Amino acid sequence: MAEAEEQEEESEEEPKLKYERLSNGVTEILQKDAASCMTVHDKFLALGTHYGKVYLLDVQGNITQKFDVSPVKINQISLDESGEHMGVCSEDGKVQVFGLYSGEEFHETFDCPIKIIAVHPQYVRSSCKQFVTGGKKLLLFERSWMSRWKSSVLHEGEGNIRSVKWRGHLIAWANNMGVKIFDITSKQRITNVPRDDISLRPDMYPCSLCWKDNVTLIIGWGTSVKICSVKERHASEMRDLPSRYVEIVSQFETEFYISGLAPLCDQLVVLSYVKEVSEKTEREYCARPRLDIIQPLAETCEEISSDALTVRGFQENECRDYHLEYSEGESLFYIVSPRDVVVAKERDQDDHIDWLLEKKKYEEALMAAEISQRNIKRHKILDIGLAYINHLVEKGDYDIAARKCQKILGKNAALWEYEVYKFKEIGQLKAISPYLPRGDPVLKPLIYEMILHEFLESDYEGFATLIREWPGDLYNNSVIVQAVRDHLKKDSQNRTLLKTLAELYTYDKNYGNALEIYLTLRHKDVFQLIHKHNLFSSIKDKIVLLMDFDSEKAVDMLLDNEDKISIKKVVEELEDRPELQHVYLHKLFKRDHHKGQRYHEKQISLYAEYDRPNLLPFLRDSTHCPLEKALEICQQRNFVEETVYLLSRMGNSRSALKMIMEELHDVDKAIEFAKEQDDGELWEDLILYSIDKPPFITGLLNNIGTHVDPILLIHRIKEGMEIPNLRDSLVKILQDYNLQILLREGCKKILVADSLSLLKKMHRTQMKGVLVDEENICESCLSPILPSDAAKPFSVVIFHCRHMFHKECLPVPSMASPAQFCNICSAKHRGPGSAILEMKK
Repeated sequence: MAEAEEQEEESEEEPKLKYERLSNGVTEILQKDAASCMTVHDKFLALGTHYGKVYLLDVQGNITQKFDVSPVKINQISLDESGEHMGVCSEDGKVQVFGLYSGEEFHETFDCPIKIIAVHPQYVRSSCKQFVTGGKKLLLFERSWMSRWKSSVLHEGEGNIRSVKWRGHLIAWANNMGVKIFDITSKQRITNVPRDDISLRPDMYPCSLCWKDNVTLIIGWGTSVKICSVKERHASEMRDLPSRYVEIVSQFETEFYISGLAPLCDQLVVLSYVKEVSEKTEREYCARPRLDIIQPLAETCEEISSDALTVRGFQENECRDYHLEYSEGESLFYIVSPRDVVVAKERDQDDHIDWLLEKKKYEEALMAAEISQRNIKRHKILDIGLAYINHLVEKGDYDIAARKCQKILGKNAALWEYEVYKFKEIGQLKAISPYLPRGDPVLKPLIYEMILHEFLESDYEGFATLIREWPGDLYNNSVIVQAVRDHLKKDSQNRTLLKTLAELYTYDKNYGNALEIYLTLRHKDVFQLIHKHNLFSSIKDKIVLLMDFDSEKAVDMLLDNEDKISIKKVVEELEDRPELQHVYLHKLFKRDHHKGQRYHEKQISLYAEYDRPNLLPFLRDSTHCPLEKALEICQQRNFVEETVYLLSRMGNSRSALKMIMEELHDVDKAIEFAKEQDDGELWEDLILYSIDKPPFITGLLNNIGTHVDPILLIHRIKEGMEIPNLRDSLVKILQDYNLQILLREGCKKILVADSLSLLKKMHRTQMKGVLVDEENICESCLSPILPSDAAKPFSVVIFHCRHMFHKECLPVPSMASPAQFCNICSAKHRGPGSAILEMKK
């Protein structure tokens, strides 16, 4: 059970690689022959077989070229980086190095099987014509300047050479004892990495070598992995040592035997040979090989992914039968076995989406497709979205499915209509209704009508909401109106249906019917409807209804549109409802005191009946109110304040004062009234009325001081009369008198100071000189003020007003009034126009 749960959990992890068999020509080859080795170039593949053939293949596995090298097994094929030169070695000792596109060739047969060959990565260069072969010893072949080949032994005596990898200037090889690295530049062997498990036969469990870069070598042997870094030795440490040394930066054990290694960024791809024990027979058998991606650490590793591969004939294969080759440029990994070649590729975004769809993770798949829409080739966002909608519908998540339609279907009207019919089939039209497009695109009217009918049958509120939210041009309005009317026959008082019908009438521009329904329902939108569609001609006979519904809004609307419904018409319509008539006329008066002047007489009675607090302000503000009629009404209703105001306005102040004293008994109001009228006789009447009433005398003493001499009142007070707060009142009178004296003295000081200041200013002004030149003329005779002959004597008079005269042109002053004044300014008294200067010569 635990294993099943673990497998289920593992299946939820997305694979890192995808696999496919290399077919086409490879299938044909492996039906008759068996693969023994393969090497990979970015442009093509080279496959060696047990029958001594070498095939050049394209990346799809099609045969492009065939070489018959030997009648026996091809052990290894090596290509230079350019892909123009190839080296081949076979089990019968044959070694060939030749150009695929040139005539140059090396051919030799040795007396022992040659297991490995590696040509210089830069073999295409004339200075790098080198390759190594390995059997019982490792030989380096170099072409001399005479185009002859010479060989030298790099290593021997430790068993067969079974693996070699050449990268840059470094050659790494493995024999029975371990791994060596040779520096081709310095001609020095720089390290020896011994094998860990010497119990394993090196021919059955060969060493796997792989250069990650020019200085990082990965060694896999048995179950052990070592990552070695080639480093430069410091000059002070050299002495007789090689210039480079190797440091093992990571070393760990794996679960299975290693058949191949390849780098993948900072991770490793490991091909493992697996042996398992049968539960039935308890015998060991060959299981499917595994391809693992691991993250190397210093002394251990972390498994990222692990896949068991079903390759043909895996039951018969040994560890040495598997090879892992890779293409650095494209992250392609080739698993080679005698009867099969499987290609492992890094999963792209399409593969990621495939996996998400397979796991029914549609929302994640849709998000991944949107993010990588430029990179995906096999999937379309729309197809994924439709699959997602179908999945949600199948699960019963109808609301989510409908909501996703907005994003997925976009502006595709045909798809929208298709989905609507699908929702209809499952009885879920209500779920999709909030998300239907209402503008771009617009669906067929039948679609919207179908949904409206669905709501009308079961949900009046939902139906009303759609009618409010959807534009009226989406559906056939008359069809829906008829449907609503049919339902109203069954439930004629349903407010929701009536309101909705009014909205439909409005869309259909049938404003009269809409207005009638709104007024019946007393709906707040009635005023908006009237304003928006200018329905004032339709409401002339419905003014009472509007006022009953909302008098404030109705009056404001009527007053704002006097040009459409006259004041006269409104007053006539409200004749039978005087309380509403008063509301209208009161608001009219507030706006303009003169517009409704013809109704001011009527308003007196209306105010008196319905709004007495505003009667007095009306009487004060109106200039068209008949005072006699107003007085009559106020006296009939015993409205004292209003009567007092009217009497005073009509000039009968004494009667008004008498009414205040006798009816209101309010001395303060009487005093205030007397102050407003400012009439001595009124004060006399007030004193006479108050003389025998001590409280009134107190009020007069407190307020009369600034208007009437208090002595007049005090002398009339009878001896022995007890007056409340007399002392305080007398003190206040004295204080008020004192204050008046102080104010007068202060004002006098200010007046004297200002007069003195102005006098000084006038004196300074009058002392200033006046410019007289040839341009000035006599204001009387209009001749130049200065004589043409300056030698002759002359006399000129200049006034403060700057008018100038010849002295002889002015009248001779009389003895009674010797002062002279400007004739032009016609000054009657001495002032600014008096003479300020007399010039004589």
